[in-house]
Amino acid sequence: MKKIIGVFVLLFISCNTSQQNKPQVYNQNALGTYLSMTFFADEKKDFAKKVDSTISAINQSMSTYIENSDISKINRGELITVDHMFEENFNKAKEIYKQTDAYFDPTVGLLVNYYGFGPKKLDLEISDKNTDSLMQYVGFNQVELNSNQQIIKNHPSVYIDFNAIAKGYAVDRIGFLLEQHGINNFIIDIGGEIVAKGENLQRNGAWRVGIDRPAEGNDERTYDYVVDLYNQAIATSGNYRKYSQDEKGNKFVHTINPKTGKSEKSDILSASVIASDCMTADAFATAIMAMGYSKAIQLLKKDDTIQAILIYVDDKNDDVQTFISEGVEDYLVKIE
Repeated sequence: MKKIIGVFVLLFISCNTSQQNKPQVYNQNALGTYLSMTFFADEKKDFAKKVDSTISAINQSMSTYIENSDISKINRGELITVDHMFEENFNKAKEIYKQTDAYFDPTVGLLVNYYGFGPKKLDLEISDKNTDSLMQYVGFNQVELNSNQQIIKNHPSVYIDFNAIAKGYAVDRIGFLLEQHGINNFIIDIGGEIVAKGENLQRNGAWRVGIDRPAEGNDERTYDYVVDLYNQAIATSGNYRKYSQDEKGNKFVHTINPKTGKSEKSDILSASVIASDCMTADAFATAIMAMGYSKAIQLLKKDDTIQAILIYVDDKNDDVQTFISEGVEDYLVKIE
């Protein structure tokens, strides 16, 4: 699943900010995208080495792009003892796999490679026959974490990919790092996956992020809404800036359906999910893209731990519409 930066931080920099309430900003590249961190502290803080160390540890544990990472070894069939980070992602992934009726499934990574979106393109022609053959290895119920902290797979070809949850997890881990050092007012953004804690002391209010306005063929960033985050996280999946159009003019985003193995059209163009932590928001945003609008609405009605802003195509008139979960209105600002 290709991710977009569907939300972005609005800092509202003021020229009259006192030294005590002046934000400290840190930027770098991380996890194939950008990392931006803004926080308030009584004195100058340098977290560069600690952030680098955190990102490096996460990559070594769960990056499918690193040959000697733990997850790459597991995918090759090696029996190893995983670290606590892998365990946390595995357990959360298993939880959300069940909550989403298997629409969030880390073993879809095999299909990601099959369609050429992952680290290794499979040497297979894209066909119904090959897709059906690969589907026997897809299903997170085929993997377990045993009492020795080892991953047991039903078949060696089962391939695990935490890409749709590990970025959100990285945001949470860096947030925890700041809290360990007494920083309680901060916002962290890795490629559009965001966690905000405390307040933006510069404006004496909540941290504010913008929700992208869908604008086909327009790279200039505009937005219809801003969201005030109160000790919350937000993550976005989708790619409405490059959605496809069929012969009837209907607009869709292609995503891999873990239930069929097909790269299918989704009527959801963008899903921004708000949760208490970023790894949860990240995983649910991916699942919602895969399940489509109708099932997503059912999920949101029965699960009050998450809220969402969905940009979707109305199948009745082909118009782009926005769905906003009940309760989000309390901290959503419409831009006129």
